[in-house]
Amino acid sequence: MLKNDAASPSSVDQLAPDGHPFELTELHNKAGMSVTLMDWGATWLSAILPLKGGEKRELLLGCQTPADYLRQRAYLGATVGRYANRIAKAQITVEGETFHLIANQGENQLHGGPEGFHTRRWKKVKQDEKQVTYQLLSPDGDQGFPGNLTVEAQYLLTEDNRLEIHYQAQVDKSCPVNLTNHAYFNLDGEGIDVRAHRLQLFADRYLPSGSDGLPIGGLESVERTGMDFRQAKTLARDFLKDRCQQRVKGYDHAYLLHRTCGATESPAAHLWSSDNQVQMSVYTTAPALQLYSGNSLSGAPARNGGSYANYTGVALESEFLPDSPNHPEWPQPDCWLKPGKVYHSTTVYHFIAL
Repeated sequence: MLKNDAASPSSVDQLAPDGHPFELTELHNKAGMSVTLMDWGATWLSAILPLKGGEKRELLLGCQTPADYLRQRAYLGATVGRYANRIAKAQITVEGETFHLIANQGENQLHGGPEGFHTRRWKKVKQDEKQVTYQLLSPDGDQGFPGNLTVEAQYLLTEDNRLEIHYQAQVDKSCPVNLTNHAYFNLDGEGIDVRAHRLQLFADRYLPSGSDGLPIGGLESVERTGMDFRQAKTLARDFLKDRCQQRVKGYDHAYLLHRTCGATESPAAHLWSSDNQVQMSVYTTAPALQLYSGNSLSGAPARNGGSYANYTGVALESEFLPDSPNHPEWPQPDCWLKPGKVYHSTTVYHFIAL
């Protein structure tokens, strides 16, 4: 079952910046799960799962109205690009030519720049009862990046409560491409400290970061550190144990996934609600996951009309390692997309009522 809604604004502030209503799309499956999406930012707004007891639970942080998404900087549920995560000094070099990107976090660029893909209306190009596909055209020079880029993001809800996100992109000049969705999950429901969740990450190495969130040095082993989630544990157990956590007030670090991880075969991560009623498993073709414990969520507009506090949602962003365009030595696929090639990336979130 599928439902479409163009928001019916009663005032100007309920219109998108282009002067037109936001368009929402709701997907349902026969199991009773529903997912809501928005064309502005190709944003994932909601994920409602029926529990074993019959009640339904919202698993995603979100705002009360579409217009509220314009008044937050947490990237709630947004598709981010061209390059998710950080690029140091907002510059990249290819074939001897340096491109100066538009910085939006000090001297660095975060999530594609101040007017990244999260700030655009994506065109809905395909829709049926199971999926919706959005498309965006990014012109040469957009946020400083070289080349014209065409990108599509498909959201597909399966009958067994998987939300599959499929990205593809093409360029006419070499450019780094790194797309992800910035959903924040709270499997206990909204307003509860997410650090009581248990997490398992299938990764042996991570990137330590400085106070600006940029990597310091190279990959390090999680062995004998608070960064080790190879065995399931709560986020709270080793919270702020490490200096690299203390610098950013929690977890905000990239993990290089095991090579056995795949889009549908081997999980990259498992997350459990503190009441053990919900499990979420993550599968991805991306080489890394960014674990972010919502350290700066405070003040973001909440679904209930109030605002979120820090640590009320956790993000597991599938992507290349941060600042990869400037670190070709890192052991992962090349993040540079070349003309004539197609970027493909898939991430699957599987929700299970226990």
